[in-house]
Amino acid sequence: MKSKPQRAPVTQVGEYALPHTVGAHLPTPGKAPGWPMINIGQWRIDVTGAVPVWLAEMKVWRHEHLIRMGYDDSEYRRPEFAWTQKNIVHTQMMVEDRYFYDPVAGKYTVDKYLDDLERRFGGIDSVLIWYVYTNIGIDDRNQTALASDLPGGLEGLKQAIADFHRRGVKVFLPTMAWDNGTRSEGVPDWEAVARLAKRVGADGVNGDTYNGVPRSFRVASEAIGHPLAFQPESVPYADEQLMWNNQSWGRASIEIIPAVSKLKWLEPRHVINIENRWARDRTDDFHYMFFNGIGYVAWENVWGVWNQFTARDGEALRRLSTLLRKFSELFVSLDWEPYALTLQQGVFASKFPSTTKTLWSIVNRNEYDMFGEQLVVPHVEGRAYYDLWNGTRLSPRIVDGQAHISLTLETRGYGAVLALESGASVEGLDALLGQMKKYNEVPLQSLSNVWQAIPQKMVEIEPTKPSAAAPEGMVTIPAADFDFVVGGIEIEGYTWKGLDFQYPWENSARRSHRHRMHVKSFHIDKYPVTNAQFKKFLDASGYRPKDAHNFLRDWVDGAPRKGWEKKPVTWVSIEDARAYAAWAGKRLPHEWEWQYAAQGADGRLYPWGNDWNTSNMPTQSKEREMPVPADVDAHPQGASPFGVMDLVGNVWQWTSEFYDEHTRAAALRGGSSYQPQTSHWYFPQAYQLDQHGKYLLMAPSKDRAGMLGFRCVVDAG
Repeated sequence: MKSKPQRAPVTQVGEYALPHTVGAHLPTPGKAPGWPMINIGQWRIDVTGAVPVWLAEMKVWRHEHLIRMGYDDSEYRRPEFAWTQKNIVHTQMMVEDRYFYDPVAGKYTVDKYLDDLERRFGGIDSVLIWYVYTNIGIDDRNQTALASDLPGGLEGLKQAIADFHRRGVKVFLPTMAWDNGTRSEGVPDWEAVARLAKRVGADGVNGDTYNGVPRSFRVASEAIGHPLAFQPESVPYADEQLMWNNQSWGRASIEIIPAVSKLKWLEPRHVINIENRWARDRTDDFHYMFFNGIGYVAWENVWGVWNQFTARDGEALRRLSTLLRKFSELFVSLDWEPYALTLQQGVFASKFPSTTKTLWSIVNRNEYDMFGEQLVVPHVEGRAYYDLWNGTRLSPRIVDGQAHISLTLETRGYGAVLALESGASVEGLDALLGQMKKYNEVPLQSLSNVWQAIPQKMVEIEPTKPSAAAPEGMVTIPAADFDFVVGGIEIEGYTWKGLDFQYPWENSARRSHRHRMHVKSFHIDKYPVTNAQFKKFLDASGYRPKDAHNFLRDWVDGAPRKGWEKKPVTWVSIEDARAYAAWAGKRLPHEWEWQYAAQGADGRLYPWGNDWNTSNMPTQSKEREMPVPADVDAHPQGASPFGVMDLVGNVWQWTSEFYDEHTRAAALRGGSSYQPQTSHWYFPQAYQLDQHGKYLLMAPSKDRAGMLGFRCVVDAG
């Protein structure tokens, strides 16, 4: 056993002796400039040897820094925001997730969504309902308008939020400062989002890409009598913003010695939720979370890519969140102290005290189990000790007024010790101990930590009745062996397994695709379906969609605007397009059929060749309001080798649909003439014939877009 650590000499506690903070984390003991370096290589750092002086100086630094900030903690004392200090497990939820909305039944399924999370990792305390990126920018609808286009409009969203509230889950809405390229809302973002949140009953606002949500959002929400909690995506640029940003997202340190969160140290009631969306092993995140007594962003549907928790990570989060929720008032203790004295290398603890009870959170950073005495704490007569993690009462060895606590810690595992002063109690403690004991009958290391991509399927397209000759308005495409080479233009995801699409010949979704295939002869519309053709369909069939929101939104009194007859029909969902095709005896094209008809057999980049030529397509608009589409026959020089027209740069075109257990998406081809500016987050263009867009699908009301049309195919005899 180590001897008691020696207090390092403090020669100065003035300005220059205070440690410098690094980003979101404080320097670990023994690593700040000018301090004794008690280490032989990083893996041998003797943390406890430097802790006393480190802690003393960090308290001095905190005191002075709060003065410099003019710190006012009133936001953390407001009863209406008390829930933020118990908001342990948070998630960002894509509205396209099929567990949240059932596209077949046409209804929200909040209970199904929450039941699944409770089963797999113990559930959530709050949800960020995400309805903006990645589809924003396909037309000029802005971030606020997209909320209105959810199924049932704002009333539908309001009911979904009420369903979350019924289950005790708080709700955040997003705001993004970068959305200045779509149609103007006419009022500042803070007013628009505050009004929206009040209308639908949301509890808070997440600031996408914000380093601190500005105070103007607080002022706007207070002005309309609907106080909101604010949660920036990352650490505020100015520490003063801590005063009205009740929570924030954060990133974990991955060092052997877990770092201390700067914001947590400055304001222990500020609950950070650790975000690491692409993580496949979340152990480092969980260690940092538990050591600091903060929360987690349990994000799995990442822009339509399903990054599900492994069995081990899911069970670890269940056990951690059980303790973090039960003892939330301790984990926000103003007197918390990181780096409590531990007795074995690679084991770290934090102390969270109150007047009647104290909790120590413990993490084992070693790649092996740890046994024996782990923790030494000052002992008080009559104090009772409990091993919360394993659900048992402890009998420490008491020596010279110190309690030496023995614990068994799993490889890369966790521990938690509770001390109750004489006469103190915790409601439901016996039940909690029994629950934790039962959990730990299954060691975390016995559970699988293997990550698997979710399988994806392509929606079958039924063949049409064959036609030997090309029907009127169609072009015959001959059979051929074709190199189908295409890649996704997703902004995020790198080359992740599970990104983009999985074609029938592939064993997983991936960004880049190459396949030599035989394409049978077919006939394809020479031009995209026009407004006039779609009007003829409506008149003959009487078709009216069940979900009619945004259906033919740019028509007037049930008809195209005068002079728009030859423009491609837009504001039609993939279901609307299929209904038209079925009426016409046609079908939507497979994506490779669309590409072959546009590209021919020579692999060209554009229908007209390999050189970019803007005269072969409509002028690209960079205005905030999208342009009116061009007539489909306006650019004959843009024809493909087979004479197919208007393939690129006018309106996007529906092709194949894909789905997995959680998400539906369509491959869009051809790009459009609308290019909203101010951000690279807008739906990117795919003018090249070896590129496609992945358009997430939820419901016709939201899927219909002002720059999205279609063309049809008939099978050849």
